[in-house]
Amino acid sequence: MRIHSSNWRWGGAALVLGWLLAGGLGCSQGGEDVSAGDDATVRSSLPLLGSAPAWVLPRPDGSLLRSEDLAGRVVVVDFWATWCPPCIREVPDYVALQTELGPQGLVVVGLSLDEAGAVAVGEFATRHGVNYELAMADEAVVAAFGGIEAIPTTFLVDRAGQVRHRKVGLMDRVNYEALVRSLL
Repeated sequence: MRIHSSNWRWGGAALVLGWLLAGGLGCSQGGEDVSAGDDATVRSSLPLLGSAPAWVLPRPDGSLLRSEDLAGRVVVVDFWATWCPPCIREVPDYVALQTELGPQGLVVVGLSLDEAGAVAVGEFATRHGVNYELAMADEAVVAAFGGIEAIPTTFLVDRAGQVRHRKVGLMDRVNYEALVRSLL
């Protein structure tokens, strides 16, 4: 089941517009901006936020993606939509991260909140050269991650299945990559 709330759509649109007017920058929830630095410093600044939930979701092609299939890897879980400008701005960075860090154990997963459905997400992925996992989010997975107030919202999960970071909005690629690398 997809999220069909008109409040989500219009609330999300208002937040997106606010981000664009503010320069398209996002923030990481509950803390200070993490700057690039040595990996040990970054790792020590990443709190344990709890265990990542288990989920099974359909990919745009109809096959299933299971969180258990990602066990033992560092996972970036990004809640996004094809109509969201900040979400679209992140796609090239996630493509690059998957290309560069996939061999070291990174998996980027985009969980789409698109009301337009799997076909629209699949077409978007083809147009934008998405090389990472995509699946269609539902209300249960949104709730399992503690709710999504705005998109993009991204969770960084370590190899042990623990959520180590949550960001709402955009983060500079250099800073976010430092967080990811600290867990590899």
